[in-house]
Amino acid sequence: MKFHLETERLLLREFRITDVEGMFELDSNPKVHKYLGKKTIKTKEEAKRMIEFILKQYKENGIGRFAVIEKSSGNFIGWSGLKLNKGTKESLNGFQDFIDIGYRFIPKYWKKGYGLETAIACLEYGFKTMNLDTIYGAAEIGNIGSNKILQKIGLQFVNEFKEGNKLVNWYELKKENYGK
Repeated sequence: MKFHLETERLLLREFRITDVEGMFELDSNPKVHKYLGKKTIKTKEEAKRMIEFILKQYKENGIGRFAVIEKSSGNFIGWSGLKLNKGTKESLNGFQDFIDIGYRFIPKYWKKGYGLETAIACLEYGFKTMNLDTIYGAAEIGNIGSNKILQKIGLQFVNEFKEGNKLVNWYELKKENYGK
């Protein structure tokens, strides 16, 4: 799968095995996992397996998260994109076989608007290029930044649900409401 999407400041592209250092920096950081179950990775081998899983999603599902590169520095800063959650293993809020939008960045790149910038681009790609009917999003209630991004890009709050011992907000946007 070849994927290339650009925003004013960022490049979104398919993951490569060479992104292992950046993926390790991202997912070994406890700050990044504060609202993700605090399950940081401990080794670069784990980061490599995560990338291999994403590459497998591209082949099997035609979509997956994408590496985000800062144009000005050329640095890997995290990931963003759409993902097909399928089967009971990946069910969430009673849903399975759904597309969600997500983003995750290395903390030194937080508060620069990159999450919003990539989410807008991914939403457009999902509705205009992939012709999706509905895109979902979820964010722990305490994750103010992520909730704000989902709301700013037009996803509508549907309900609150429990995931483990955490409360999570569930959002959706239907194609007919996109851009309104």
